[in-house]
Amino acid sequence: MKNEEEIWELVDKKKDDFIEFSDRIFDTPEILYKEFKSVSEHTKMLKKEGFKITEGICNIPTAVMGEYGDSGPVIALLGEFDALPGLSQEAGIAEHKPIENSGNGHGCGHNLLGAASLLAATAIKDWLEKNHIKARVRYYGCPAEEGGAAKTYMARDGWFNNVDTAICWHPATFNSVNKPVSLANTRVDFTFTGRAAHAATAPHLGRSALDAIELMNVGVNYMREHMPGSARIHYAYMDAGGNAANVVQAKATIRHLIRASNSMELRTLVERVYKIADGAALMTETSVEKNVYSGVSNLLGNEPLEDLMQDEFEKLGPVIFDKDDKDFANKIRSTLNESDILDSFQRIGMKAPLDMPLCDFVASLNNESNGGIGSTDVGDVSWVVPTAGIRTATWVPGTAAHSWQAVASGGTSIGLKGTELAAKTIAATAVEIFNDPSIVQAAKNELNQRVGDDFIYKALLGERNPPLDYRVN
Repeated sequence: MKNEEEIWELVDKKKDDFIEFSDRIFDTPEILYKEFKSVSEHTKMLKKEGFKITEGICNIPTAVMGEYGDSGPVIALLGEFDALPGLSQEAGIAEHKPIENSGNGHGCGHNLLGAASLLAATAIKDWLEKNHIKARVRYYGCPAEEGGAAKTYMARDGWFNNVDTAICWHPATFNSVNKPVSLANTRVDFTFTGRAAHAATAPHLGRSALDAIELMNVGVNYMREHMPGSARIHYAYMDAGGNAANVVQAKATIRHLIRASNSMELRTLVERVYKIADGAALMTETSVEKNVYSGVSNLLGNEPLEDLMQDEFEKLGPVIFDKDDKDFANKIRSTLNESDILDSFQRIGMKAPLDMPLCDFVASLNNESNGGIGSTDVGDVSWVVPTAGIRTATWVPGTAAHSWQAVASGGTSIGLKGTELAAKTIAATAVEIFNDPSIVQAAKNELNQRVGDDFIYKALLGERNPPLDYRVN
């Protein structure tokens, strides 16, 4: 059987189609649970490439799965395609230039993410078919990563139960196997209900829901001194009760995003926030309703898969960017400050050289992460199936995810070259897994060792239905 160069060639044969595909997703940025055009493009591409398609996973209209093969081991490739509100930006322009004021944009590079994973799945399908191998590859088109936790619902409802390994990737400023670090989080809406009254003539008859929220925020702010250092709590007013200052506001809603280093710590923190909310309601003689919108677990590492991905990554090496790429990168870099650039590689335990226009190396697997930690719904997948992933350089060093600079780079050849590298690394990793069944067994043993013999997966978001109205309410 031919080596991994065969799978690289299969990626090359299809990459032009997927570059155009990524561009179409870029041009129609849609926010979580509203990705109807994006999922339509994914479904069309899956049909074109001969995958068996399952639509509406977990009763989510924008979730889709494509599968090739009817027996043998199963590898799942995770793709995403949701955008972010307020990050509209022209591609290839080194200044803030929205296409649409307050419009959406792919600030986290999910147009690239879905394209690379689907390209890899297609190459793997072609390789399985060409070599007459009994195995299955699945592409999971996962919406709503940006807070909606679609993968958590998929994990909860058993969509990964018969998967042997899962592989993912993410756009970044560097090339590295993913560090298995993320925070568990949950999003909870607190709706306080009181009694309206005239704020001047009868204030004593009113019971202010807005007062309750403000008191709750005071309590949460005091709690920040008395919680683990890795924990985070953010909030946004969903409904401040109206805009009439002469009315005692009878109803108001605030959304709290609570993060912690692991699910157990998070559950404890959430209970403390609940008590603060109950206390605020008691002080104001209002009532409070709690509605969990989403929740994701922390990532679990898997050393056998990470070691394998590192090997395949190093065989490929970094992207060789051309002069045009570097010229544009230098223009983007001029919009960033020194602190942005130095902080850019902290996730891989390095300081970015100030004169490096684009990442030109593959980081060592042994670097210790000391950067900021976010959250991802890939975490829940990693608790039920051995999971590993990579990051490739699609952005200029210093670029923050969720920024116009990320959008501007992600729609250029810089982003697309990083996408190709991700697809080849993912596909080559899958080939090695199919060629060597012992890798799967080692990966499963590692997962079982991490979670323990008595582990039963429970989603942090409970039994609620997916919040298809997440960005509406």
